[in-house]
Amino acid sequence: MKAHLIAAIVGLLVVSACFAGCTGTEASTDTLKIGVVASMTGPASTTGRDVWQSAQLAADEINAEGGITVGGKNMTIELVQGDDESTREGGMKAVTKMITDDQIDLLTGGFSSAVVMAHQALVAENGVPYVISGASSSDVTRRTDINTSMMFHLAPITEASAAAGTIFIDDTMRPAVNAKFGRPADQPLRLGVIYQDSPFGKGGLDSIKDTIASKGLKVQVVAEEPFKMGETDYRTLLTSVKAKGVDVVYPIAFLNEEVPMLTQARRDVGLNTIFMAVECVDDPDYYKGVGQYGDFSIIQSRFSAYATPKGPISGNVEKYRADYTARFGASPGMMGAATYESVYVAAAAAEKAGSTDRAALTSALTTISVPELVESQQGGAITFANEHREAQFNLFMEQLHWDEAKQELRPKIIWPAELMEMEFQIPDWYRPSGA
Repeated sequence: MKAHLIAAIVGLLVVSACFAGCTGTEASTDTLKIGVVASMTGPASTTGRDVWQSAQLAADEINAEGGITVGGKNMTIELVQGDDESTREGGMKAVTKMITDDQIDLLTGGFSSAVVMAHQALVAENGVPYVISGASSSDVTRRTDINTSMMFHLAPITEASAAAGTIFIDDTMRPAVNAKFGRPADQPLRLGVIYQDSPFGKGGLDSIKDTIASKGLKVQVVAEEPFKMGETDYRTLLTSVKAKGVDVVYPIAFLNEEVPMLTQARRDVGLNTIFMAVECVDDPDYYKGVGQYGDFSIIQSRFSAYATPKGPISGNVEKYRADYTARFGASPGMMGAATYESVYVAAAAAEKAGSTDRAALTSALTTISVPELVESQQGGAITFANEHREAQFNLFMEQLHWDEAKQELRPKIIWPAELMEMEFQIPDWYRPSGA
């Protein structure tokens, strides 16, 4: 995307101002310095690598097209990597360095809600605009103990994500299970929730319960099992869930957690039920990691490693996926897609602000509107216009199926109806509660 096109999408014409003021000499070049906080090491390093590589791809695309024009000056994008080491302490160290030593203009990335919430006070104290492309807990931008006015959520909040997943369970899974096993049509589906003991996990559990209550859904939570972030052995927990009799299991977990969880459930515990997954696991390493144990499982998504939703951005999605694969040798994941977008949003904010001043960038982000790129947005544009500066996404559900030719899982979109590629299917090995 050329610099003048980035300006155009936010309704700015600063490039023409430069043309009017330049008289044959080249404009001086400077940089918009963007810090990318990502889990480059530790349990979440698979996701961190995707975040960093996607940011690189966006920055290189913008720079290859001439960079951006900020207040009449031509600038390029410079990225600074901050490894949060998948821990709160690592995040604090990385963000401190990027703010104080590297003098970043803007921060993006951030995966774990717990890790992000630990370093938010540093961001607030220094007034650094932060486009958060992960960390789905709504507490991230709704907490009141610090000033979050410079923080912008480019990820679906837990409430929105859990609501979509729970509604899908009620309106698609429940009727199919009841019909297949000769149950009364109005029989509630028995749900087991396995959740990370963190703001992310606890928020997901609360939102599932709130959605059931507020919408009167015929879904009954019969098991609630917490686990520590980064845990690897879930067999005792899964045995407890199995004993309570469930029709579906909905983990609120990261990729590195759900891979062993689902594998142990099917392989070791004999919990032959359908597992859900939240959108942050939609990554090629998840498809590889769960292998055939993930056959017929469900992923909630806003960007798929392999499926392309119908709609106005389908061409953008396919091009981004092809460009990423050509450069890095693998398909991108959902977390990377959000960070890719955040770099473009930062570039557009700098052009709108006409400055790299942190306060000016924050002001620009507050009112910015960037046409949706690779994730479908409500209203067709990335904005942070609601009360808590949260972008509004269109979410979809995929069911994974084993592909013999590829020897790997591949997804098919099954919800909502307007995006459906295939109907939801119940495998022969599935055992509902009471069976």
